[in-house]
Amino acid sequence: MSLRDEPAEHPITSSGVLLTTPVLDVVEERFRFGTGAEELTRVYVSHPGAVAVLAADAEDRVLLINQYRHPVRMNLWEIPAGLLDVEGEPMLEAAQRELAEESDLRASVWHTLVDFYTTPGAHNEAIRIYLAEGLSEVPEAERHVRQAEEADLSFQWVPLGEAVEAVLAGRMHNPSAVTGILALHAVRTGAGRLRDARAPWPDQPRGLAP
Repeated sequence: MSLRDEPAEHPITSSGVLLTTPVLDVVEERFRFGTGAEELTRVYVSHPGAVAVLAADAEDRVLLINQYRHPVRMNLWEIPAGLLDVEGEPMLEAAQRELAEESDLRASVWHTLVDFYTTPGAHNEAIRIYLAEGLSEVPEAERHVRQAEEADLSFQWVPLGEAVEAVLAGRMHNPSAVTGILALHAVRTGAGRLRDARAPWPDQPRGLAP
């Protein structure tokens, strides 16, 4: 048996935007579901999607970023990530841009590590996490000027095994970091394999090019 999520279409009877912000919209939709064609109403967040990057050095240490997240009032250990908010920018190029902007690093070797929906019962945010290797520093004159919470980032290189232990001990909670770290551990232990950096994702909600 091959496990695979499958697209599903149900007749939408109405759709409207309840709230618009610079980053996301809140949408209300009514649709017919099931053999009885029951009409259901759901409110969800429409999100542009994002990419994240797990950067690993030659010693298999992963780069973690400590950043303040106001909604949960926490300083979280995360991995470089950002919105797919540049018109027409493919996901891989967005990931390369985010790695440079948030960590002052470039990578010569890229793979797709894992794809996931962050909270499919509440919004349609979809994230692709890349593995970046063959790292080098962005020249100082070309570095991005970080602002707001990003201006106060701190960085730490952590052995992969220690990162896995922190996740399973309940000391790390950022979804991209948790998912990426466990996915790389699965790859390194032979439970999974890497995909091409431009592997297709036909069900990415925005239909963006990899």
